[in-house]
Parts: sequence; structure tokens; C-alpha cells
Amino acid sequence: MTSNFIAQSYGKSLNYTNIQNSLFKEYDVKKGLRNEDGTGVRVGLTRVSDVVGYDIVEGKKTSVPGELYFRGLRVNDLVEGKGDSHFGYEETCFLLLFGYLPNKQELRSFCDVVSSMYELPHEFLEMRLMRMPSRNLMNCIQQSVLSLYDYDDNPDDVDPYHTVLKGLNILAKLPSIICYGYHSKMHYYNKSSLFIHYAKKEYSIAENILYMLREDRKFTPKEAELLDTLLVLHADHGGGNNSTFTNVVISSTATDLYSTMVGSIGSLKGPKHGGANVRCAEMMEAVIKEIGIDADEKAIRGVLKKILDKDFYDNSGLIYGLGHAVYTESDPRAEILRQCCKDLAKEKKREKEFAFMARFETTARDYFQEVTGRRVSNNVDFYSGFAYDMLNIPNDLYTPLFTCSRTIGWLAHNIENKLYDGRIMRPATKYVGELQEYKKMAER
Repeated sequence: MTSNFIAQSYGKSLNYTNIQNSLFKEYDVKKGLRNEDGTGVRVGLTRVSDVVGYDIVEGKKTSVPGELYFRGLRVNDLVEGKGDSHFGYEETCFLLLFGYLPNKQELRSFCDVVSSMYELPHEFLEMRLMRMPSRNLMNCIQQSVLSLYDYDDNPDDVDPYHTVLKGLNILAKLPSIICYGYHSKMHYYNKSSLFIHYAKKEYSIAENILYMLREDRKFTPKEAELLDTLLVLHADHGGGNNSTFTNVVISSTATDLYSTMVGSIGSLKGPKHGGANVRCAEMMEAVIKEIGIDADEKAIRGVLKKILDKDFYDNSGLIYGLGHAVYTESDPRAEILRQCCKDLAKEKKREKEFAFMARFETTARDYFQEVTGRRVSNNVDFYSGFAYDMLNIPNDLYTPLFTCSRTIGWLAHNIENKLYDGRIMRPATKYVGELQEYKKMAER
């Protein structure tokens, strides 16, 4: 009864609520805050990071090789620079937060501060994570981060310096929240054995994630290095991405950091944002099942046609892992990840799968350009699923680990906005409905 009534009311409402598409152009409203050429509407200034995917030459958008800069440094150089001497994610966190690269002592001190915050509050594991496990880990993370508000002596303090400390505390605890949330879910909903490993202070965030996730607690240096690289690559992506912009919008109201972070996590959960990596991994699994891992270019083109014709996988017509809102010619994160996956594939004896991924990537780019006339590149989601799979990390954890990484980017932009903008975000909308007079009940 209730659902039928609501369904009828909803159907009827479409006659009263419709907004004609032509009105957006008439009033110069940018859908999705995008210009007609696909570029984003400028809504702020930042020195945290920059995403370069095109040039504007004589008023026209022109493709260029993609670049990602953290505080003016190429992300490629950050990944290459870490080498075997140290893990890069903590160094990247320091850079994004404070604006400069730490020396050896500064990095060591920073890591000591972060590791001192690893431990969850007393009974948090038992009362918050294990007592009420969630079927969706992103919801679990939201609930857990919001719960940390209750353990803060002054949670509503939004002073920039205190925000740094609160943000680092959230960052340090996320690996445990994610891993324990996953184990609790698997135990209660999948009837798997439950095991809990506590974070080790001498381990980096990447090492601790692998240590806490695996029953035997074992991992190789190359595995930890790949996960560390994934964390670096996902740490930030400019101030205009949806979850970061969400963070800045919410924090501009002067609400607490926990509420702000929960809003960003909700944004990242969406399949059009952080959830795309899961869709890409599932699509590739379906493709391999359909045409086989030895499929040639002709077979790949056949399945690509079915995807674009909305006749394969989720029938959306989208080739997940292909195309990006900013990058046109190449995504630097994908370029780095391709090489990392190639290296680990040798150790894991999965060269055949990597070769198929590379064939599919090249064929998809060429085929898409032939069909649509638009040149696109693969994005970071294309290889991230394969990377996580080689690390024996299940699909459920792809977006949560993205959250773990991106938290530092959210924090850096949050603080920057507090320091140098500070005004509440309040854009305008244009009312395009009709004015009407109120009718008494008997006249309706």
C-alpha cells in the first residue's frame, strides 16, 4: 500500500518538477560544474596539488601528456625517489601537509608521531567494529570515523593546527578500522574465521595493512612497495575532485573534522568516483571469462563493441578504466602503476594476465577513438584492480584503501581553505518554476 502510493505520487510529480535541458544553456548553468569543453569551472585556488591533462591553445582544449604534481613535484619523481631507502606514502603525507619534502630526521619524527596514533581507543574494536559489523565497508568507515568524535576531548575545535593533529589521528587509525571492519564483516556475514592482528609501530602504513589483513601476517618487500606506491598515487588529485570539494564545502561551515571527513568518504563511495576501481576489476573479470585470457585483438574488439552497445557486463555502455575528466592523452598514475604491475607479475608468475591487460588497454584506446572520434587514455582504475588482486586484497577493500590514501589530501585542502579562504561556500541557483496561488483543500 505505502510503496504503491509513493510510486504513484512520484510518477505524478514528474509533471510538476521537470526542468527542461535547454534552460541550463539559457541561464549559463554548468552541469556538474563543467564547461562545455569538459574542463572544470574554477571554484578555488590551491598550492596542494595540480592535475594537468590539457592545454588551452587559442581558446581550444588541446591534448597533452598527463602530469600530477604534489606541491609542485611530479608524482613520478616522488615514486622514483623513494627507491629502497624508505616508504613513500609517509613522505608524501608530510609533503602535502606541510608543503616541503622532509629531511631524514623530519621524516623519522613524522613517522614516529603517526605510528604513536595507530592504536584504537579502548574497547573501540569490540564495541564499535565487532559488535555491529556493516555489510558495506565504506559505511563501516563512516560510522567509525564519526565515532572517533566521542573520544576527542575537544572535537569541535577547528583551529588549523589542531585540525592537523586530529586529521593525522584519523589517518593513523584508518588502516586498523579498515582491516578490522573487513574481518568482522567476513566473520559475521560470510562465516569466516576471525583473526585480529594489532598494528606494529615499526611498520609503515602499507606494511601494516598487509600485516593486519593476512592471517599469516607475511608479505614480501615487493608487495609492500606496490601497496605503498598505490597509496602515494591516490593521496591527492587536485582540489576539484568530488570528495575533496565535498570536504572543503562541508568544512567551510566550521563544522567538526569528523563530520567533514565522513562527507568525503560518502562521496568517494560512489561508483562515479572512488567506486569505479571495483567496477573496472569486475568488468575485466567478466571480459576474461567471456573471451579468454589468450584473446587476440579481434576478440577484444568484439567485446568492446558489446560494451559500448550496452550489451555486456552492467549494460551501462561504459568501458571502466578508460577516460578521465582531466587527462586526455595519458594518466601519469596509470603509467606508473602499469610498470609496477609488470614487475610484481613476474614475482607472482602472472605475466600472462598482465599481457592481456596491456593488450586490452591498447585495443580499447584505439577502438574508442575509431568509434567516437575522441582520444582518451586509460586511468588509474584500470591497473589498480589488478594490482590489488596480485596482493590478494579482495574487491571489498579497493575503495576503503583509496579512502585510507586520500585522507591526507582531504586534510591538506581542508587546512588550506581554513587558512586562506575561510568563507562559507554558498553558490547560487536560478528558480525556473512557476509561481502559483495556494489552494484550499476543498478546491484541489
